[in-house]
Amino acid sequence: MADAFVLSHPEQAERLRQSCPEAAGAAVLAGDPCFDRMLAARGHRDRFRRALGVRDGQRLVVVSATWNPEGLFGDSGAGDVLPALLPRLTGELAADEYRVAAVLHPNIWQGHGPGQVRSWLDGARRGGLALVDPLGGWRQALLAADAVIGDHGAVTYYAAALGVPVVLAAAPLAHVDPRAPLACFLADSPRLDPFAPLPAQLDALIAGHRPQPGPARFTSSVPGESAGRLRELFYGLMDLPEPERPALLEPLPLPPYEPVSRTAPMRVLTRLPAGAGAGAVVLRRWADPAYEPAGDDGPHAAAHTAAHTAVPEDTRDPGRLDLADVILRHGTPDDPRFGSPATWCAETLRRYAHCALAAYVTGPGDCTVRTRDGDALALTAVPGAADADPAAYASALHAWLAAGRSAAALAEHGLLVRTGAREHRVTVAPLRA
Repeated sequence: MADAFVLSHPEQAERLRQSCPEAAGAAVLAGDPCFDRMLAARGHRDRFRRALGVRDGQRLVVVSATWNPEGLFGDSGAGDVLPALLPRLTGELAADEYRVAAVLHPNIWQGHGPGQVRSWLDGARRGGLALVDPLGGWRQALLAADAVIGDHGAVTYYAAALGVPVVLAAAPLAHVDPRAPLACFLADSPRLDPFAPLPAQLDALIAGHRPQPGPARFTSSVPGESAGRLRELFYGLMDLPEPERPALLEPLPLPPYEPVSRTAPMRVLTRLPAGAGAGAVVLRRWADPAYEPAGDDGPHAAAHTAAHTAVPEDTRDPGRLDLADVILRHGTPDDPRFGSPATWCAETLRRYAHCALAAYVTGPGDCTVRTRDGDALALTAVPGAADADPAAYASALHAWLAAGRSAAALAEHGLLVRTGAREHRVTVAPLRA
């Protein structure tokens, strides 16, 4: 018989008594240290978001899958939904408005092997998916999330306990104790329709979110007290006096920075709204969508609308470069392999006859571009303005030029690039020799 059964809520003690009466006397209410660490780190949400490469105005969607045949990554019940769902998320959610991350149970990595898992998710990863460390980073990802798509795993329940909007893509009620709070949570939570458009479902989830009281209440009945209660239990079992200093939990570390990495071709829809001021371009981008995206819902009267394709030079499918309107590269400005950003741009335009603009992104707010007409320009985010992917600046400039406007017209006020609900002011200047 165990000396102690550590429980986080009295309801667990009652279920333990019903299932195994002889063990009930060893039950100890000690809270949940994992949940307590997340509660203590809530103030660092913005840092966790920046660590995942989430920009101002973006929504972070976290997909959580547990280790179970009936789970989101299972081979029955849910129909192995996750490998098909993730590339749809990265393809259907506008790239400048959403960031997508996945938290997979450690046993998924162990059972299938990292190489196999990454192979299954390769399409989504090329579309910008972040794979979160299943041991050290999932708590921070939940604190950073705007929405979670999950199953019956503990990570999904923790997300609901933190008040994050949750939608279930797999929920095997038959495999859950009907007396457990998890069963009520699964029964009451909204379901994701994997065959319906995903953006509208996520918009409705976030707009209509009302936190369920159960997950927060049943995750721990003594929030913030687990360190002291557990130490008291452990020292009592050893028959030793407790230290006089307070019992404290290790704070959640700040994860390493993981910038967005996309090698998939980007489909870009643009609009130059009439009367919006000089240099204004409304822009939306999608990573290799399966279908042509719907255009902007804003007013189109007297506005120039267009679409183009922007392709990273290191795309998996080099044939797409022959048809690209904009070709992109990310790197440092002093990389000797490319000569210089201006040299790379010139070589790219010579190599690909269809390309109208080549863009070399050199930093979080800077890129060098060269147009088919020979203009070599530096695009730089205005300090203090909302930031965006500089590759979006290049696409906005291409849309401006394709509409018959000139780069010289941008010399005074630059570009005003609108992505989602954000505006990004960008200077456009001739490249210094």
